[in-house]
Order: sequence, then C-alpha cells, then structure tokens
Amino acid sequence: MTSQIEIQQLKPFEARAIVESLRKGSVPIDYVPFFTVGRQKWLSFIEEDLEQYIAEGGSKVRFINGDYGDGKTHFMSIIRHLALQQGFVVSFVVLTREVPVHKFEVIYQELVRQICGTFEGTGIRHLVDHWASLLESDFTKKEVSAFQEKSNVLSETLRSLSGMDLNFANALTALIDQKYRSLADGETQEDRTRNLEILYQWFEGGKISKRELKPFQIFESLNKTNSKRFLTSLIVWIRHLDYKGFVLLMDELETIIPQSASVRNAGYENVRLLIDNTEQAQYLHIFFSIIPDVLLSEKGFKSYDALWSRVRSVGESKKLNYRSILIDLHRTPLQTEELVKLGYALREIHEISYRWDSKDLINDDLIKKICQAQNQMGLLSEVRLFIKQVIRYLDMAEQGIAPDVEDDITEQIVLSQQEVEQEKVEQLQPKWDS
Repeated sequence: MTSQIEIQQLKPFEARAIVESLRKGSVPIDYVPFFTVGRQKWLSFIEEDLEQYIAEGGSKVRFINGDYGDGKTHFMSIIRHLALQQGFVVSFVVLTREVPVHKFEVIYQELVRQICGTFEGTGIRHLVDHWASLLESDFTKKEVSAFQEKSNVLSETLRSLSGMDLNFANALTALIDQKYRSLADGETQEDRTRNLEILYQWFEGGKISKRELKPFQIFESLNKTNSKRFLTSLIVWIRHLDYKGFVLLMDELETIIPQSASVRNAGYENVRLLIDNTEQAQYLHIFFSIIPDVLLSEKGFKSYDALWSRVRSVGESKKLNYRSILIDLHRTPLQTEELVKLGYALREIHEISYRWDSKDLINDDLIKKICQAQNQMGLLSEVRLFIKQVIRYLDMAEQGIAPDVEDDITEQIVLSQQEVEQEKVEQLQPKWDS
C-alpha cells in the first residue's frame, strides 16, 4: 500500500482529480496504490502465478466475480499495477458500446491501443516507437548497402522467432526502414510520414488496402481469422523485447447479458476462443470481470453450450480455492479494519484537494461508525458505496455542515446506495445491441 508520505506529495489539482473520479464511482488508474487495501491472499496467488508460471511460459484465463460495487474494476487495476511492476506488458480493455465483446477485431484494436509497459505513453504506436529508438544508433547514418545489410539481418531475426507471423515481422522491418533509411531520389519527408502512418494504423488493426500495404510486403490486415496469429505475434515480439509476457484485463463482461441472443452468442463464442487460445499460447494471462448473473442467469454462460462446457465448474465449490479459475470478490469482502484504512486515505486526499483539515469533523470514530452502520445493513462488501459515503461526508464537512452522527448515517447510506443502484441500472442497460 502507498505510504502517507506519497499521498502527501499530491498536488491539490491531482488530489481534486482523484476526488472527482471517486464521486463517479471509480479510482483513477494511476493512483490505484493509494487505495490498495485487503484481499492480499488473492493478490499473493496472482503475483505468484505471474512470476512463477506466466513469466516461465504458462498461459491461463481467470474470472473476477463480484457484484456491482464490490470493487472488480479496482481489483483489476491492482493486477495491472502488479503486472507492470513485474515487467509485463499490460492492456486494460473496458467492454462498452464502442468495444463490444462480440466483435473480436474491435477487441484486438482496443487491446493494442491500451498497451502499456516501461515505455512512455500508451498504445502500440508508442511501443513500436520505443523499440525503434533502441535501434536508432544501428541504422542511422549508414550507407545504402550497410543499411540494407543490417535491415536484412533484422528481418531474418524477426522472421525466425517461433510463432512470429510473416506480416508482423515485415511490418516491423518496414517501420525501421521508413524511420531511418536515407531518402531516395524523388522521395520526400511527407512520403515517409504518410508511409509511417499506414504502418501505425496497420499495427492498430486498421483496415488498410492491399495496394497501400504491398510496398511493405504486408499481405493481410486484421480480421477474425488471423487475429489469433496477430495476438501470438504480438506476444512473441513483446518477449523479444525482454518483457515477461502479456496480461490482458477485460472489464465489464456482464454488459453482454441484456443483448439479443445473436449478439450474446457471438460474444460468448469470442470468450470461448480466447480461453482456447490461452491453452495453446505462452506468456499470456487473461482476466475477465463478471457479476454473479453471468454464471447464474439463463442469459449467462450457460446459454451458450460451447462456452458453458468449458466453464461449468466455475463457482461450484462451496470452499474458497485461491488457485481456481474464479476469483470470488463477492465471497471475500473487505473487512471493517481494511475499509477504515481506506477511509483514512480518502480523508487525506480530500484534505489536500480542498486545502482544509477535516479531522475535527470527520474523525477516526466517525469513519468507524460508517463502517459499522454499513455492516449492520448487510452492505459491508460494497466498497463503492463506502467510498461514496465517505466522500459525501467530507464534502458536507468541508462546507461547514457538521454530520449528525446519531440520526444521519443510515439516511446518508441509503442516499449513497440509491446512487449506486442507479449507476448499476445504467451500467446494465442494453446499449450496443446490434
């Protein structure tokens, strides 16, 4: 967990941005360590998996199960942080109207746009540019023959990587060529800029014409048939760059439930394909976040036999198995003392945001009473509700409205719960049925 000193280093604007995100029910991904409390057992097993299995060539899929407000997205953000610390490339994909799970090509496009690692920026453009910058000294200021010789060696090296697709290798070689080869007679810098944009868009899964790709010896653009090959090539190349592997986080799979049967079936087929791919892949870990209805509802996994036959045992065990395919946050809620620690972090960030001292009004006892009241109402597991509740009290106190501890807490929890329930309804509305 991030220390108090690190929280205190926040500038007021940064703290304010965090508070604004928390009001909307989310934690800014760059500040996840500030809010990492509890569920250490799940995290320790995931960390061990990454270090001792995935980084050694293993591959697997796990499902993160929790109701709305149980902290699934936050938990996935913690996994993202752990994976980056361990030297993996990570992509965090949120399934939405624009990124529907039933369109695999779109998933791949978003996957490569969200890639991050030790390089600056986010997305495959930044990754290929980072790789190219590492080779700059080898290729710049070379005579044509010397450049071509080095380019041939690079091409052969990339093509010889086990699992590397020819098109992917040629695209990487072409990128170096366009960046560092001296301009030929009649060639302009504008030509190079245009060619580089074509290559960037190809890496991003864009639809580029065969005529535009032919000069680079690229013969295919992304489609559902070759997407598995492209993903494999991406992982092979990532490993070539000395990363430990690839971690893919796919959030809000439950948004598929309200869709039509045809859309659901197409989406579940893609989930099945991803599960099948991991059985043949290496250095790959995929996480899906789901709500219990995905396992229990007649419109959930059980509605698609080809997928249900693969996952029907998920969640059947009455005992928690921390190595199982299911990470069950719903059955392992944060404890009161962990929520209290979270409340302290929220209070400190709010103080920095608005440059005030809250402790006279929002003291340790009040934060503990909020936890106790939420527990008495059977709502202790709802982390999102707790966060909204604490932020609401902090907002009121900062404006000079002293909380009425005896009469107010239950009423305020009900108000916060209504907000959370409304968000849940909006979250599950069928928004991309097509």
